[in-house]
Amino acid sequence: MLKAYYRLTKPGIIYGNLVSAVAGFLLASRGHVDLGLFAAMVAGTALVIASGCVLNNYTDRDVDQKMARTRQRALVCGTISGFSALAYGTVLGVLGFAALVLFTNPLTVLVGAIGFVDYVVFYAIAKRLGPAGTIVGSISGATPLVAGYVAVTDRIDAGAVLLFLIMVIWQMPHFYAIAIFRLKDYAAAGLPVLPVKKGARAAKISIIAYIGAYIVAATALTAFGYTGYTYALVMAGVGLAWLHKALGGLAAKDDAVWARKLFGFSLIVLLTFCAMIAADTWLP
Repeated sequence: MLKAYYRLTKPGIIYGNLVSAVAGFLLASRGHVDLGLFAAMVAGTALVIASGCVLNNYTDRDVDQKMARTRQRALVCGTISGFSALAYGTVLGVLGFAALVLFTNPLTVLVGAIGFVDYVVFYAIAKRLGPAGTIVGSISGATPLVAGYVAVTDRIDAGAVLLFLIMVIWQMPHFYAIAIFRLKDYAAAGLPVLPVKKGARAAKISIIAYIGAYIVAATALTAFGYTGYTYALVMAGVGLAWLHKALGGLAAKDDAVWARKLFGFSLIVLLTFCAMIAADTWLP
């Protein structure tokens, strides 16, 4: 039963978002890390994300039962009741926001709240209405990175805006790739993601456009003085490699195979980005 409650928090999403939150914190710290603030930011952010994921599992029960990938989730199978999930998610949220309120700053709390409400409310609604739901959902995915950054700076500056844009843009080709190789699942669930509504080719073209925008946004951190030239060169190289793989999709014989490979490379891009901004203080 404990394992079921653990899985209800979607651990993969928690850990992935914590990587970006830590990277944002280290970028803003410039080598001077406040360990107490760091611990509070990590703990509070993890709990808030866990709460959002539990509540998302509750709101997505109808969709999850129609998809092969999710029909074994605890709320679909009845392993955990809806009431228990709501109580569990609420407790996690209260603890998470309490940590942020008590030990960080109001701006970090606000960024966390925006991400939480976007994921639990707006994304849950928007993804059922049309392809724009992916963009709505990308807002919540970008907030942990910004939360880590503003926990240190306590202000919204050009760096915070760029970090937000970078993460929003990165998520679009990442999720379109998922939607392509899980096309049957999304169609069965009645979720109108772009590949379902307009076909895989339209999604491929959008992927190419977003990756181009990602390269511009990522290297803009250096143009605005927030990162060094080593970061810019590495991210430009990784971004161009990602773009090359995306362009190959236009002639792919098996869309699902190509999309899985592109999805895998998008994770490499994200990890490289997080590692580079975290270590930027020590790089030329």
